[in-house]
Amino acid sequence: MSGKNNSSNIIVGIDLGTSTSEIAVIKDGSPVVIPNKNGNLITPSVVYIGKPGKDGKPEIIVGENATEYLFTRPERTFAEVKRNTGSDFVYEVDGVKYTPEEIQAMLLGYLVACAEDYLGEKVERAVITVPAYFNDIQRRRTEHSGKLAGLTVERIINEPTAAAMDFGLDHMDEESKILVFDLGGGTLDVTVLELFGGVVDVKATSGNNALGGKDFDEALMRHIYAGKTTNLTSAARLKAEAVKCKTALSESLEYNVLLPLFATGENENITLEKKVTRTVFENITKHLLAKMRAPVLTALGEAKIEAEELDLILFAGGATRMPCVGALVRELLKKEPSQSIDPDLSVARGAAIQAGIISGAFDQDNEIVLTDVCAFTLRATSAIDGIYGIRDVCGEMIKRNTTIPAEVSEIIHPLKDYQKRVTVEVYQGEYEDPENNTYLGQITIKDLPSKKSANNPIKLTLKYDLNGILNVRGELLSTGKAVETDINMTNAVMRDQKLSSADWKNCPLGRSYRPLIRRAEKLMEDLDENSTIEVLHHNDRVAQELEFLITALKEAIILDNSERAEELKDDIAEILEGESK
Repeated sequence: MSGKNNSSNIIVGIDLGTSTSEIAVIKDGSPVVIPNKNGNLITPSVVYIGKPGKDGKPEIIVGENATEYLFTRPERTFAEVKRNTGSDFVYEVDGVKYTPEEIQAMLLGYLVACAEDYLGEKVERAVITVPAYFNDIQRRRTEHSGKLAGLTVERIINEPTAAAMDFGLDHMDEESKILVFDLGGGTLDVTVLELFGGVVDVKATSGNNALGGKDFDEALMRHIYAGKTTNLTSAARLKAEAVKCKTALSESLEYNVLLPLFATGENENITLEKKVTRTVFENITKHLLAKMRAPVLTALGEAKIEAEELDLILFAGGATRMPCVGALVRELLKKEPSQSIDPDLSVARGAAIQAGIISGAFDQDNEIVLTDVCAFTLRATSAIDGIYGIRDVCGEMIKRNTTIPAEVSEIIHPLKDYQKRVTVEVYQGEYEDPENNTYLGQITIKDLPSKKSANNPIKLTLKYDLNGILNVRGELLSTGKAVETDINMTNAVMRDQKLSSADWKNCPLGRSYRPLIRRAEKLMEDLDENSTIEVLHHNDRVAQELEFLITALKEAIILDNSERAEELKDDIAEILEGESK
């Protein structure tokens, strides 16, 4: 940008929220939230994509100025996109498809532009916050949004931890056991931590990525209008009125809803008029409040801290302003939540503090040290026969709420004697059955010595760093041969996700392997036909091998993993050659 320096040591902190987003920076040793181009500290997380201009690029409008398009151009305007982070959901405008990460990048780009105007310097580095209960795929997708916005993402940190850092900066010498209750627009996080001598030591975290202020809005929308409307403008008006109602009921005991000329699904204009009391609101949302109990109790239990031991309860997230939320927390913890931090701005301020630590903006005497935990258990199958697709149970490697960075090693063995190679799959989740967890990635160790399983030990090591990057290493102890990889969760495939033809055929590697896959699938069809008793067992075994290998090859194509694809190609070709004899 003209008039700005080309390089800067400045690192900003960004709270990329479901409903609103904020950006902050350290100035003179303190976090300062940067106003947007309208002079407001809080920016609605709304993006409008207009028609292409003369340069062929669409007009992008973000924040308050985009919210008006929710009513006039709802088909081009997107809000609460964060809820779809990590999914395969796409948005479409003028025939162009946008991923949630691309929409989020537009929002980040706007916030960065506001910071550059405010600071008079170019901003290229950031710390971005995510819900503590975001899995690794969601974290990597958030980092990808930052990269799309032209940022180097120095670190991803958890939102409640950031809020605690905002508190801790002014309470460096205190020793406290703290529970952070972070209820935002789309997610709930509950984190238990200890503060001592300038150290923020996270003990445990729990939460719900599908519970937030948005769900209270939707409950109100159903109460205000029980019918269905296919009119996008009407739906946007109903949503806006529900938000007004919810906000008003945090201060008042009743609110009069008025929506004149409201269009129903049949395009009949009616006027919606209804009085909503706080009591009614709390009755229609009590099922949502009930869902908040378990994360609080789980976080306390896994931190091994009793409620009466807590010195402080911090609220973060605008949805904590609802009186019913405060009442629930007081009931559970028998303590009044503190008003020490701003629930709307504390996360961005905490992100700026972390950014300031990285950039050296603090003196050593005023620097906070942060320790965090792994929100989900990281698991690995003990061993997989790459040819026959036999999968063992998913064993725990790094348990949830383990302090990170963490490194764990385990000795595993092939499942079968004389197995030629072992493929280890890594998952995230709390179940022994791999199918119930999130698939993260894999490594394959080839050319195993022809030995019995017990004589082929493999040292499997998982290293999980502060940025949520997972390194997986497998070493064949008999030969010293090792294979390792940093799993790129941005492109990770959910194991239970169905792979359609379009998914792999349209990928860059798809054309190269299409003839081979077609031949293999044709052979599978032939094996199913007219099998006699004598060849039935053989055919079933070959079909099982092919099904496993074809699925793995399609995944490798989608992940653009040419090395893995070539390995699988050789295995499939070997079977095809053997069956043709």
